[in-house]
Amino acid sequence: MVHLSQELFFPPVSQANYDGIVAIGGDLSAERLQLAYRSGIFPWFEDGDPIIWWSPNPRMVLFLDELKVTKSMRNILNRNIFKVTFNQEFRAVISNCQKVKRSGQNGTWITNDMIDAYCNLHELGIAKSVEVWQNDELVGGLYGVDMGHIFCGESMFSKVSNASKVAFITLVEKIRNENYQLLDCQVYNEHLESLGCREIEREAFMEILKINY
Repeated sequence: MVHLSQELFFPPVSQANYDGIVAIGGDLSAERLQLAYRSGIFPWFEDGDPIIWWSPNPRMVLFLDELKVTKSMRNILNRNIFKVTFNQEFRAVISNCQKVKRSGQNGTWITNDMIDAYCNLHELGIAKSVEVWQNDELVGGLYGVDMGHIFCGESMFSKVSNASKVAFITLVEKIRNENYQLLDCQVYNEHLESLGCREIEREAFMEILKINY
């Protein structure tokens, strides 16, 4: 297992262990985070643990033309029950994601240091958010890291039914129209699969990622 120093460095993702861990340690500086995402790596750890850097194999992704929108969901979108904005309340979105209870985890993986680090990336125009509003209240949203041709989704939240789906679908339709190639969803879950996401080999993901680097 590689333990990172202050040097801006990550080992190749091919050196990740069976679980997908590439390295431990380092920091959450903007420079290191940008290098991580360019390298197909992201941080994921619980409060009180060292920073753990991951590149899972397989990788959960959405090819944008494979988005699944049910008739009932399309009806909700067409009725304009929700208002959707982009990059208006980034800190509020990530803070709400921090509060989401997740099965199998004692604490949140979005630590206060993570919030500050991604808010810093947001100020640099790299981390972006989608906000979903109902009656002027923030009821859902998501955030992630924009690589220019891939959007790396990090987390989403919903306070009312379907709000996070509205954020997800609206984002996908936006980046599809802007000729992005992929939405990175990192690891499998059934909810993502229901929206059209699927697992691909890490090597295939890296080939797409490195088109612009």
